[in-house]
Amino acid sequence: MGFIMDGNGRWAAKRGMPRSFGHKAGAEALKKVIDSCRRIGIKYVTFYAFSTENWKRPTEEVDALMKLFKEYLNEAEKFAGQKARICFLGDKAPFPDDLRIRMTELEKNSAQYTSMTIMFAMNYGGRDDILYAAKRLAQLCADGDITPRDIDEKTFSGMLYTGSAPDADLIIRSSGEQRLSNFLLWQSAYAEFYFTDTLWPDFDEKELRKALDSFASRSRRFGGV
Repeated sequence: MGFIMDGNGRWAAKRGMPRSFGHKAGAEALKKVIDSCRRIGIKYVTFYAFSTENWKRPTEEVDALMKLFKEYLNEAEKFAGQKARICFLGDKAPFPDDLRIRMTELEKNSAQYTSMTIMFAMNYGGRDDILYAAKRLAQLCADGDITPRDIDEKTFSGMLYTGSAPDADLIIRSSGEQRLSNFLLWQSAYAEFYFTDTLWPDFDEKELRKALDSFASRSRRFGGV
């Protein structure tokens, strides 16, 4: 399952507050949704936290997001809970040193857990993900470790940032927008989509269950009849 967490800025604007206020409220909603996913029994969940395009936002907003990410990740092990694996999708290199180190620590400290996998897409883009996998495979071919004939969908999928995680079966986007915005392009090939007008800071377990009920009512044929 994947979440495109949209609407923080609009939520703040409705209250006459700066966008950073909305992002902070969105972070609190994220904690609650993770808890709901755990209790419902969802094993894999990906949250679109910061895209490769988000660097284009005003410097003040990007700086505020970096500060919020640091605060959030400092308590990530607490709200993620014991036995939850934490992964970060995307290129960590552009992030500040302390944030990058913290992400690496969280991945290392939780690598052995299997009860739930929580993935945060940070400096992530679906096209960049596909290029990342293609470059890794090209290097393996250049090194003589594999040949082009060895590459199939399973091999390619394993080279993506998501690695061995299963493809997304449901993508949820808040705030009324109806597009993927470069999120999990390969992994959502057969995903179902659920769009809600609810702004992300207001998204809660009730909204999550609405999405799951909608998903349960659909017939998934994967190209069959």
